[in-house]
Amino acid sequence: MAPVPTPSAEPDDDLDSYVGLDARTAQERARERGWSTVRTLPTGAIITMEYLRGRINFEVADDAVKRCWKG
Repeated sequence: MAPVPTPSAEPDDDLDSYVGLDARTAQERARERGWSTVRTLPTGAIITMEYLRGRINFEVADDAVKRCWKG
C-alpha cells in the first residue's frame, strides 16, 4: 500500500485581520500569504461545510469582509 501523503501546513495567519477589508484586497492578501484556495461568499449563501485544507473563506457584504474562516 502506498504511504499517505502528509498535507502541507496552512498559513499561520490572523483571520481577524481580514475583517473590514474590501473583497479584492482580502483576496490578494490571502493569496500572498499562501492560501491555495480563496472563496468569497455573499452573506446568507448556502454552502457545503466540508473542510478543505488550505482554503480561506470570506463572507462579503457591500464589498467588505464581514467574517472569515478557514477550511
